[in-house]
Amino acid sequence: MQDDPRTLVSTGWLAEHLSDPDLRVLDASWYLPDVGRDGRAEYDAAHIPGARFFDIDEISDLRSDLPHMAPPPEKFISRMRAMGVGDGHQVVVYDGAGILSAPRVWWLFRLMGKRDVAVLDGGFRKWRAEGRPVEDMPPVMRDRHITVQRQARLLRDVTQVAAAAKLGDHEIIDARSPGRFTGQEPEPRPGLRAGHIPGSKNLHYRLLLNRDGTMKDPEALRAAFQDAGVDLSKPAITTCGSGITAAILSLALERIGHHDHGLYDGSWAEWGMYQDLKLGTSA
Repeated sequence: MQDDPRTLVSTGWLAEHLSDPDLRVLDASWYLPDVGRDGRAEYDAAHIPGARFFDIDEISDLRSDLPHMAPPPEKFISRMRAMGVGDGHQVVVYDGAGILSAPRVWWLFRLMGKRDVAVLDGGFRKWRAEGRPVEDMPPVMRDRHITVQRQARLLRDVTQVAAAAKLGDHEIIDARSPGRFTGQEPEPRPGLRAGHIPGSKNLHYRLLLNRDGTMKDPEALRAAFQDAGVDLSKPAITTCGSGITAAILSLALERIGHHDHGLYDGSWAEWGMYQDLKLGTSA
């Protein structure tokens, strides 16, 4: 794998740079309730030395009824300052599953105009499997100044997605499982309709990953998008259940050089809730 501090870095790269004064490591572990894992508790028990915990559910727009929507810039600034993450830092984000929720935080930093941020390939699982150091004490954190410049093009709302679905001028790519996409599997969140956004293509996020939880190489990623029927000459909108695994698609698009993409933050948690939005239920 080719290390890129703006998208994806290896455990070897992180081990080599772990003592760099301008490096900040974030544990962004997050799980659906039915998985029975607690990201914060796992962080408290063991994490990469110096890592801070990034609480995806708390560092969000709590005014919204939808889960973990992108926070307003001022909230992002206040949380990052308190965590000692600021201008001039190289950020590396990981999670406990391999690659699951870390890309969501990578995307949030990109949304806020911060580009020196990468996901740890294979995450904490790979780090531990290689016998690399861990600790259970939180780091000492000092306030650090951070400036943000929100990149609105990286975010899509329901109105924009509905227009794209009607016009067919974007590729809408859904990271959920095939069963949820076709409406044959129930949604994990109660009260949601089953199915998908009309005209969207299904590319389950797991098809972008190797068995060890690392991301496939760019050639294999490109093939996965093409196999899913995605026209890579069009701008893309990524979506999923609640805006978490959609960011894995966004990261993969960035890895293959497709930079014209935005993430539908409300995703199926929003689209599946409104009866007046059209529904697709076949593959």
